[in-house]
Amino acid sequence: MDLLTHFILLIIAGISFLVLVLVFYTLISNALPSFINFGNNEVTDLWNFLTGDIWRPNSDIYGILPLVLGTLLVSLAASLIAIPIGIGCTIYISEIAHPKVRGILKPAIEILAGIPSVVYGLFGLLILSPYIRDIFGVGSGTNALNGAIMLAIMMIPIMVSLSEDAINAVPRSLREASYALGANRWETMRSIVLPAALSGIVAAIILSIGRAVGETMVVLMCTGNSPQVTGNILDSVQAMTSAIAIDVGEVAGGSLHYHVLFAIGMILFLFTLAINMIADLIAARYSEAYR
Repeated sequence: MDLLTHFILLIIAGISFLVLVLVFYTLISNALPSFINFGNNEVTDLWNFLTGDIWRPNSDIYGILPLVLGTLLVSLAASLIAIPIGIGCTIYISEIAHPKVRGILKPAIEILAGIPSVVYGLFGLLILSPYIRDIFGVGSGTNALNGAIMLAIMMIPIMVSLSEDAINAVPRSLREASYALGANRWETMRSIVLPAALSGIVAAIILSIGRAVGETMVVLMCTGNSPQVTGNILDSVQAMTSAIAIDVGEVAGGSLHYHVLFAIGMILFLFTLAINMIADLIAARYSEAYR
């Protein structure tokens, strides 16, 4: 019976790995023709595809720099908003809040994770954008700031839930030892609990950033979808996910544009892989320092 259980669990784990391999193969096999065909394209070659500042598929101009920078601008701004709020909420809920307050706040935050992204998009488009337009005096409230705020709201529940699990997993004996040495609650949290839970907190942050980078509906509805190279958070931008969502229903199968969309998807995949590898390195080094 133990051998059968082991075999079943191995199959389940293998299915997960197989799905990853199939996704990567699909991206590679469909993106590769775009890189090959760029050599025959009179307008866009491979270098211009990666560094070009014009995204105009109707004219066969495929410069993805505006899409990459738009994705990074919105995701970075969302992370700067969500990380301090998420970690602060986690510390308060897990270590400070009264049990009755915790019983209200935690379910409320978890409900945010279950709201469909299209609802967040509608809120940003119809409710938040007029306030941004009036407060900052810009022509359009659908810009990078709008998308960043809505993405931050979506990131916080994931970050709080996973970070709280990491903090709660810290052995109580570490806290009691710290108190026995004369440390107060804040000193114990800062010097003992947070370092011990750092790997889980980093994982929570990375997963929430991955949610922001890969989100489609919110950035599609809230950022204005204007592919331009800009560092101004009040400008309209277009993310890579938006470009794929907008064009995939109209593009002809097998065309250069079709394969370029898969190339963008492959770049998104590589972004996520790089972020996870960096997170693993940071967590490993920090764990070494606190052994």
